[in-house]
Amino acid sequence: MRWIGRKESGNIEDRRSGGGGLAIGGGLTAIIALIFSVLTGQNPLELIGMSQQGGGHQEQREAPLSTSRENDEAAHFVAVVLGDTEDVWDSLFTASGQTYKKPTLVLFSNSVSSACGSASSSTGPFYCPGDEKVYIDLSFYDDLKNRFNAPGDFAMAYVVAHEVGHHIQNLLGTSGKVDQLRGRLSKEEYNKLSVRLELQADFLAGVWAHHAQQTKNILEEGDIEEALGAANAIGDDKLQKEAQGYVVPDAFTHGTSAQRIRWFKKGYQTGDIKQGDTFSTTNL
Repeated sequence: MRWIGRKESGNIEDRRSGGGGLAIGGGLTAIIALIFSVLTGQNPLELIGMSQQGGGHQEQREAPLSTSRENDEAAHFVAVVLGDTEDVWDSLFTASGQTYKKPTLVLFSNSVSSACGSASSSTGPFYCPGDEKVYIDLSFYDDLKNRFNAPGDFAMAYVVAHEVGHHIQNLLGTSGKVDQLRGRLSKEEYNKLSVRLELQADFLAGVWAHHAQQTKNILEEGDIEEALGAANAIGDDKLQKEAQGYVVPDAFTHGTSAQRIRWFKKGYQTGDIKQGDTFSTTNL
């Protein structure tokens, strides 16, 4: 991805100890919580006592981080990606007569407090609708490359764009409608809605990539393949197969590898947000 020297978003809140060299401005899941969630069918945020819509702010001490040059570079990279998402979604919202409210991206190390509760790095990147912030521990990108075998900077961009996709769903009221059904449906039925929500976030990530390429020519050879590799690596079926040797579809919460790839590609190819109704279609 072409990003060096380009504008960075100012909506960055750096909570890493030592600051990581990035000035303070303005989720996909990682190994432990992610694998356990696909085995049990639970939302990974629930595993750490978090709700998608609620929860009060909790103070806690964060462990110190020894920042590296690579980690600092990743911080500047995600700031550029966030800036690109701001430009794309601001333009699309304006075109539809709406105002885009930009999210804040929080960089943290080891653990963090949010309006949705407390989380650890093992939760992976996540979006909290309660404070409209995306939370990322940059060590996740080492997991993406080394554990999930999904290297490349655009794999990282896909993760950020996916979480911003959840912010779009929050602004449009989609995630709120789904959350209202929590506790009113069986776990299996709610998991099906969760899959549709996650696949729509993948679609929205593709929509972002489409428009960012059209307006800024950000893509280099192999970038889309990197995003598809990340989508493939974190499909529920693939993770379940690796963890236990078999697949339990009723426990899916994010969609299969094929589904995640399909919806990202659809968003990227069409660039049309109206094509992303994952809730009505019978063909996921």
